[in-house]
Amino acid sequence: MVIDPVARRTDGESVRIAKDVLCAGAGAKICLPEGPAEFDRALARRGRRRPVLVGDDRALLRAVELLHKERELSGVPLALVPVGPPEAVALSRTLGVPTSAVAAARAVLDGGERPMDLLTDDSDGIVLGGLRIPCGDGDGPLPAYGPYGPLGALEGRGGAAVPGAVAAAGALGTAAAGGGPGGAGGAAGPVAGPRHWWEPAARTARTALSLLAAPAAGRRGAVRPGAAGAGGRRVPAQRLRLRVEADGALLADLDRPVRGVSVIPGAPDGGPAGAGPAGLPGGLAEVVVHWAGEERPVRTRARAVTVSGADFHYRADALVGGPVRTRTWTVQPGAWRLLLPRQG
Repeated sequence: MVIDPVARRTDGESVRIAKDVLCAGAGAKICLPEGPAEFDRALARRGRRRPVLVGDDRALLRAVELLHKERELSGVPLALVPVGPPEAVALSRTLGVPTSAVAAARAVLDGGERPMDLLTDDSDGIVLGGLRIPCGDGDGPLPAYGPYGPLGALEGRGGAAVPGAVAAAGALGTAAAGGGPGGAGGAAGPVAGPRHWWEPAARTARTALSLLAAPAAGRRGAVRPGAAGAGGRRVPAQRLRLRVEADGALLADLDRPVRGVSVIPGAPDGGPAGAGPAGLPGGLAEVVVHWAGEERPVRTRARAVTVSGADFHYRADALVGGPVRTRTWTVQPGAWRLLLPRQG
């Protein structure tokens, strides 16, 4: 059992509960690392024991990244007891891990291993729950693992499917007129309603909160999210120009601005998107392109997604990457295993 130092500082009571439940149900070796180097050493010295992580999303990501670099990820099932504020365990919740210390500890003892998909990029980075572009700026929040429902499903957002984006999978889902995930009889677009006087102030507040919520320690680059290159000039999301390709099919090009792009691994092949927790094996990723105006977003499923354009940042799980000019993410089916509560 590797107990993250941040978890011990932020919620010692939950750590104590998890430790008591786990030690009462099975023999456990407790490791209390004081920093990243000790965390890595504790994980590397696991022997034949199953690693149990007690901490937030960053502890999970660090463990997965380490095992991925060692090329041991597929052979080491991971267990997690999420400890931290809701925003720090949003990824864990999306993956299907209980956020209660007692329930999560019982899932470690009585749960079952489930293979999970993930995304890898062309710089050997990984994405477990989802990514979005931009990473927090712009006209309102983009869907990511936070605004998703309890099972990773988009809440009430429709989208037009793009035929041909999944060549190997045959016909792709349904188009706008054919019973898509937005509901029976077609995917419903955004509903236009009366605009209130407080909406501009609300959008400003949401943007400020999203910027403050982006943890500075997780940023991989020195430039803040939304800044364009070394000049640091913020590019408004409604003027973001990106070329987005999904399995070779063009979803968006530079001649038309987009509000953002989201990619979620684990979309089932031919099944409804968001039918289970993000990352569950499906071999495909759900790709959604949000336009700058009120037009219905474009939605499809693909095995590989390439985004290119002017320097852009992206938020992958709890970390912010960039700036980059092009990046390709590829689904790796069943690349890792996670202990989750047994179904039924």
